[in-house]
Amino acid sequence: MKKDKILYEGKEFYCSLAFTINLIGDKYKSLILFHLQKGAMRSGDLQKSISDMSNRMFVYSIRALEKDKLVERIVYPVAPPKVEYKLTELGCTLIPIINELNEWGINFAEKNQLYAPAE
Repeated sequence: MKKDKILYEGKEFYCSLAFTINLIGDKYKSLILFHLQKGAMRSGDLQKSISDMSNRMFVYSIRALEKDKLVERIVYPVAPPKVEYKLTELGCTLIPIINELNEWGINFAEKNQLYAPAE
């Protein structure tokens, strides 16, 4: 049975792809998911692994991923506070898709000779 409309957070989506892009479509959300595929990471290390991302964008993106149950925040009761993020089971289901997009980008760059020469 075809569904006509997805209701999520007060928004209506008439296309399932538009809904998916709303969840993971911005650059930073996808990059966070990509970098978490090998396991949990501390907040600072995760943020440093993504170039040109401000602290504000990191906080916005990671909170959105938590809210959508794609990433889990783990707080350890130590001083100073230790916080790690890891993919949830649902978040892990996106990794094959994100890796396919990564492969597509590699192939596109190679075919169009976009890689800079080694220094």
